[in-house]
Amino acid sequence: MAIAIALIVLAVGSVAFYLFSPWHLTPLASNWEAIDLTVSISFWVTGFVFVAVTLFMVIALIRFRYRGDRRSYYEPENKKLEAWLTGVTTVGIVALLAPGLFVWGSFVSVPEDAHEVEVVGQQWHWSFRFPGEDGTLGAARSGLVDDDNPFGIDPEDPRGQDDVLVESPRVMLPVDRPVKMSLRSKDVIHNFKVAPFRTKMDVVPGQTSYFWFTPTQTGEFEAVCAELCGIAHFAMRGKVEVVEQATFDEWLAEQPTFAELAGRSPGDPEAGAEQFAVCVTCHGGQGQGQLENNAPRLAGLDSDYLKRQLRNFRTGARGESEADPFGQQMRPFAVSLTDAQAIRDLAAFIETLPVEPTRKTIVGDAQRGARLYRTCASCHGAEGQGMPQFKAPRLAGMNDWYLVRQLQNFREGVRGRHPDDLYGNQMVDMAQILVDDAALRDVTAYIATLDGNSTVAAADGQSTEE
Repeated sequence: MAIAIALIVLAVGSVAFYLFSPWHLTPLASNWEAIDLTVSISFWVTGFVFVAVTLFMVIALIRFRYRGDRRSYYEPENKKLEAWLTGVTTVGIVALLAPGLFVWGSFVSVPEDAHEVEVVGQQWHWSFRFPGEDGTLGAARSGLVDDDNPFGIDPEDPRGQDDVLVESPRVMLPVDRPVKMSLRSKDVIHNFKVAPFRTKMDVVPGQTSYFWFTPTQTGEFEAVCAELCGIAHFAMRGKVEVVEQATFDEWLAEQPTFAELAGRSPGDPEAGAEQFAVCVTCHGGQGQGQLENNAPRLAGLDSDYLKRQLRNFRTGARGESEADPFGQQMRPFAVSLTDAQAIRDLAAFIETLPVEPTRKTIVGDAQRGARLYRTCASCHGAEGQGMPQFKAPRLAGMNDWYLVRQLQNFREGVRGRHPDDLYGNQMVDMAQILVDDAALRDVTAYIATLDGNSTVAAADGQSTEE
């Protein structure tokens, strides 16, 4: 009897939790009401079966409980009962599968008036490509991907010259207009998912998958990877902003085309040398960094990272927080760089600076830091050399005191929380594995041992930052 009561409580509690639970599907922001209906049908069918089976078990436990004055009856075959069970089970399975099959058929049947967006996945980043004025995406292959052609567009295909490229994980879409999302991966299997749109699809290397939907509400929606794709899978996020058509057209016109990026003049180190004269006061004549000025080393950083950080300072995505006074000092200089060419020139000059050994100022347990660094190595490289394809800068040879301060800033949300600092957002999540200041010092002490970084012990043997 106790088991029967427990089963009744379980059934009633489960139904009550479903009916009164505060957790529900996110508000629908697309045309896929049919997907919500399918989910509801699945809940009701499985819920009915759960309650029916549980109540049958209760009845069986009570009615056929042990009594000394009766014996069990063995019936090896009951065709009537088997027919009923087969029929009811068939109806249940059809009720579960049929709605999903109809919805899937619609999900991949793209309307003729839909515009197209290509979603490109890589560890651990989303980027996007729109067709240009010709309305057709150019051919692209993973084998063509390099630092100068991150989308792998075939330069010999004239249809790709006007393709509009969005390297940022933030994309805009017009409201109330059907859109076909074509999905492509550079490396491993990902899954592009935007829960409020009820859309998700595997992104498989070597093939192109697709689906479509119509955004019905303006706003900003988070895109995530719903396929375990590596150690930083949880940080692979993007933003889909749904706006009015006029706003979308204006934004799209501001994005560069493949031809514009290919024809963009590279940075001029000589012009950058003139601009770097202002940096010398804080960062040193060779960009070696100066602790007394709280100015980090610049030599050794790749130009892509330098340009991105200068843009972040210039736009306020970095250096706005009052808790980051040294970042605030950088903003006026970044604002003085008048255009993108000036930023490219300065970054090109900094790349020519020699990489010299730095002085060790942080004392920590390098052996423990080596274990912690395994997570960092996935993006920054086993030797801390930096990996441009992951937008991850060089760590080896950088000032250890600066690394500690930035890891603290990421962990506490002082840096990386701005919505336009999308790679900083990833670091905020990753820095949470460093649970205390000792962990910060330990991982930094290990980074100081990596290739390309000869260190000199601090004179007093003590950390300058605690």
